[in-house]
Amino acid sequence: MIVRSACVLPACGPSAPGLFLRRNLMRSKASILPAYRSLAPGSFFRQNLKHLRQLKRSTAHCQPVVRWAEMTVTPNISINDGNLVVQGKTILTGVPENIVLTPGSGVGLVTGAFIGATASHSKSHHVFPVGTLEGLRFMCCFRFKLWWMTQRMGTCGKDIPLETQFMLVESKDSTEGEQNDAPTIYTVFLPLLEGQFRAVIQGNEKNELEICLESGDNAVETNQGLYLVYMHAGTNPFEVINEAVKAVEKHMQTFNHREKKKLPSFLDWFGWCTWDAFYTDVTAEGVEEGLKSLLEGGTPPRFLIIDDGWQQIGSESKDTNSVIQEGAQFANRLTGIKENAKFHKNGKKEDQVPGLKHVVDEAKEHHNVKYVYVWHALAGYWGGVQPAGAGMEHYDSALAYPVQSPGILGNQPDIVMDSLAVHGLGLVHPKKVFNFYNELHSYLASCGVDGVKVDVQNIIETLGAGHGGRVSLTRSYHQALEASIARNFADNGCIACMCHNTDGIYSAKQTAVVRASDDYFPRDPASHTIHISAVAYNTLFLGEFMQPDWDMFHSLHPAADYHAAARSVGGCAIYVSDKPGNHNFELLKKLVLPDGSVLRAQLPGRPTRDCLFADPARDGTSLLKIWNVNKCTGVVGVFNCQGAGWCKVAKKTCIHDASPGTLTASVQAMDVDAIAQVAGPDWNGETVVYAHRSGEVTRLPKGASLPVTLGVLEYELFHFCPLKEITSNIYFAPIGLLDMLNTGGAVEQFEVHLVSDKKKPLLFDGEVSSEVSTSLSENRSSAATIALQVRGCGRFGAYSSQRPLKCTMGNAPTDFDYDVATGLLTLNIPVPVEEMYRWTIEIEV
Repeated sequence: MIVRSACVLPACGPSAPGLFLRRNLMRSKASILPAYRSLAPGSFFRQNLKHLRQLKRSTAHCQPVVRWAEMTVTPNISINDGNLVVQGKTILTGVPENIVLTPGSGVGLVTGAFIGATASHSKSHHVFPVGTLEGLRFMCCFRFKLWWMTQRMGTCGKDIPLETQFMLVESKDSTEGEQNDAPTIYTVFLPLLEGQFRAVIQGNEKNELEICLESGDNAVETNQGLYLVYMHAGTNPFEVINEAVKAVEKHMQTFNHREKKKLPSFLDWFGWCTWDAFYTDVTAEGVEEGLKSLLEGGTPPRFLIIDDGWQQIGSESKDTNSVIQEGAQFANRLTGIKENAKFHKNGKKEDQVPGLKHVVDEAKEHHNVKYVYVWHALAGYWGGVQPAGAGMEHYDSALAYPVQSPGILGNQPDIVMDSLAVHGLGLVHPKKVFNFYNELHSYLASCGVDGVKVDVQNIIETLGAGHGGRVSLTRSYHQALEASIARNFADNGCIACMCHNTDGIYSAKQTAVVRASDDYFPRDPASHTIHISAVAYNTLFLGEFMQPDWDMFHSLHPAADYHAAARSVGGCAIYVSDKPGNHNFELLKKLVLPDGSVLRAQLPGRPTRDCLFADPARDGTSLLKIWNVNKCTGVVGVFNCQGAGWCKVAKKTCIHDASPGTLTASVQAMDVDAIAQVAGPDWNGETVVYAHRSGEVTRLPKGASLPVTLGVLEYELFHFCPLKEITSNIYFAPIGLLDMLNTGGAVEQFEVHLVSDKKKPLLFDGEVSSEVSTSLSENRSSAATIALQVRGCGRFGAYSSQRPLKCTMGNAPTDFDYDVATGLLTLNIPVPVEEMYRWTIEIEV
């Protein structure tokens, strides 16, 4: 379609750009893009409609300059005859007149658009119906409580929960007519921040999708928002989400994508957190015991998180009948930035060496801990900072009482908010909050601390009244926090926690690690399956902004191996919260190498494409599959997560099926969405698959799949290793350390040196034949040398269609075993002396 676009520029300047573009043009079958920079999409709407009319009158005397431009435009997303249409498929019907669609930036193919809305009156809280959604599968991430998101699947508008911050809709491309083989189109909806307002989406009983727009301050009002929700569509769901967030990053310029951020170094080392070991009763002695216990068992923790319980706090709880959880901690306020008496050496305060510094020095010098993080709340403590507290006066802390948004009040009640509603929170003045963070963090850095876990972040959204609203206050706090961290912690040392609101997510320019779900609850049987499904689905959204942290777990627990397997494919930090002496070292050694490092996968772990719209926590039929990649292989973890989930009636996580059944699914190489990138451009799809629990090795032709059957709380890990053709009858694939959960994470590099051309190594990107090779003579000449770089120790495995002629490790010959039936080559790698050491293994074939 060729569209002639008239770009009218007032001769007196661009003060009224785009007035020629009205909603009827936006609803035409072509999306019209302004051809001049000052006519950027959406700029034709200003702060309100009244202002637009004034602009029109004020520029009536200007001599217009008309420029015509011809461009080919694909109407990827448009409003036609009251329908919101994506690539020929109607997504929403009955779109009201006050809904505005603004195309995203781009030339030619327009893959994105912004949804806006106007109202007749200014208010601080609006609900705009956008259109009716029926008969299309979707998945979304919504806040089921103030702090955290979880997933929900549905097919119509009323299935969309309150506080939905991310939604992915499935449809078919019908631009060429209805065809069975039409590609699936994935459309992502991202509710945004605009000015001082925050948007979320929700559904109503009429099956309408609604935009909820609010400021969190009754004095901050508007009658419209023009960039409230960003839509983006395409045929690969993971690329669509990635491109959508990057488009929003460019539009908003208030946050950075994960790929631009510095990841803290602790992610590649095993850790221990004090929380589930001691809760707030943590002491200096307890820290010492925990580190010593893990070190003596052969899994040395290299990073330590000293969680809640180290700070100086005071209780404000006077009412003994008040419902306060865990010792009234949620009413407590910070009374000083230094450690409390539990962290003083021998219980005595020493001015020359602070108690916290002594604890950190002991951890690093005697237990070889590399990184120490400590906990604090975004407001200082759960109840904030004590107003006019001794030595804290200059922070101008004042008592504030939280006000939750209607969407949050419609979901799960929260014991923290019950406490703070009674006692209030000591809120540091936003103009003084950088000073607060900087003084706190500089003291911690002087004690040798490397970073902070910043918790209870979303409380700030409830305190926006009198501060310009929730978005303004949250952004002030986040900018101050990130500035202090950049100043005091060189390794970008920050873990964000209890922070799943878009106010903060879209304000994070630097923070690179985010907790991915509600806590690991060792004593709550309902929590384990939903924890694994929630971290995976939340990562679809959160993983574009930061590296998701799938939380600590207990290694000695009925569900320990289930949690461990999930962490191994999550690409996340791997750390436990065991009580000293309560460990399963056999399990831990499947995650942790003797030097304390871990084999971390390369990407945030996400559900496979065929799981995106299934409900593996509730539907009784689906297994959850999570994919990731290593440097030379792919991995799919399969989990039975059925039986429990968040209940919208009870408004809490419940067991809805006490005895979920055994389920069967299948896995294939293309479940690893990026497998072709790992394999290289000439790969034809054949893989070798190693199943971790069963130990089976299978050579899998292109397009073939393997069945997997699991009971509840069971898992299997499938490692997909692209097969490389060495010669016409020799094929090879490295697998990795067979006893580690992330087997393929051990293989750092794979090259092939043909005997005929040793100077030009062939990287692992060749064409693969699926023909079964016949055995060759062991007296044959060497056709090639396969060079591998491998990290770790233990039983190493690879697939070879022929028995190797020779294996060397570190330039010395080494023994190996070869199974003719499966093609599995195994050899033993010793424990290296150096940390992060890479063994050079050469295999002649």
